[in-house]
Amino acid sequence: MNAMTQTPPVVSAFAWVPDFARGHVRDLRVRWALEEAGLPYGTFKLSPGESAGAYRQQQPFGQVPAYRDGEVEMFESGAIVLHVAEQSETLMPRDPAGRARALTWMFCALNTMEIPVGNLADIDIFNAGADWTKERRPAVEAHARKRLGELALRLGDNLYLDGDRFTAGDLLMTDVLRNVPAALLAEQPRLVAYVERCTARPAFQRALAAQMSDFTGSPPPGWN
Repeated sequence: MNAMTQTPPVVSAFAWVPDFARGHVRDLRVRWALEEAGLPYGTFKLSPGESAGAYRQQQPFGQVPAYRDGEVEMFESGAIVLHVAEQSETLMPRDPAGRARALTWMFCALNTMEIPVGNLADIDIFNAGADWTKERRPAVEAHARKRLGELALRLGDNLYLDGDRFTAGDLLMTDVLRNVPAALLAEQPRLVAYVERCTARPAFQRALAAQMSDFTGSPPPGWN
């Protein structure tokens, strides 16, 4: 019996975030991976402002998730999902070729896709109304649209990125696509169906419900 089996993982999560972020904080990815792998876990909830101080020893940027399981301590959602996936045949094929494909799609999700999607969110959400966004947004949207079209073409009529098998690559890709503006994603019906298919998985639904139920804190002073 390994240390992870003996000590259930603990994942850090925020006790409060604004409404627009609920269901989208990146601890969801780790919760989903643990649910798919059938591994019980606990959460360490951070109140507003608590991500400073001692927590920075575990997560130097004050973000979530951080992770520990009695054997390892980690941060960065993609790295944690990989750690969990390597303990689960549901998420990571055991044959070298299948494992290589799953790893490729994981890194694709976090780089090729998440960067342009994140750039768009930075304009539309975090810098909404700023003068510079008016000139910059068309090019950023065009880049995201191009990547979405290429991904849809590669997916084709397959159920998942690796044919009919769901892997950790699909888990990360789906979570990235959930952050694409609805109107933009709707231009690619195959991707809309793909996201719906992946998020209909019971493990995702359990992870989402768990994250939402952990938002029990109060906003920081002065929040409006």
